[in-house]
Amino acid sequence: MTTYLINHLRIPADVPNDAALTYLEHVEATVAPYGGKWLAQGPVDVVEGAWPGAVVLMEFPSREAVNGWYNSPEYQAILPLRTHNAISDLILIDQLPAGFTVKAFAEGIRHAMQRG
Repeated sequence: MTTYLINHLRIPADVPNDAALTYLEHVEATVAPYGGKWLAQGPVDVVEGAWPGAVVLMEFPSREAVNGWYNSPEYQAILPLRTHNAISDLILIDQLPAGFTVKAFAEGIRHAMQRG
């Protein structure tokens, strides 16, 4: 099942420093062996609430693939270039199953509450 990585990214002064640019120059090569790809990256238009900074949205073929990439020696070697030069909230979320509807989801919760 496809897994998405979402990074809420804040870069001090909104301009990457030399170390952050080095990270960007090398990160793509670490992602490729795990089937990861960038779907969206950049500043956002905030419609509700607050979202300082930018977003990075990536897709991996599975949870195992994204975990393999993140924990790989190649990525771990460059990870400090990001974590020491930006603030990131990194999350993983799996794709919804085929046929998912919000209505059925709500009905399932309502049914479970009535039984419980």
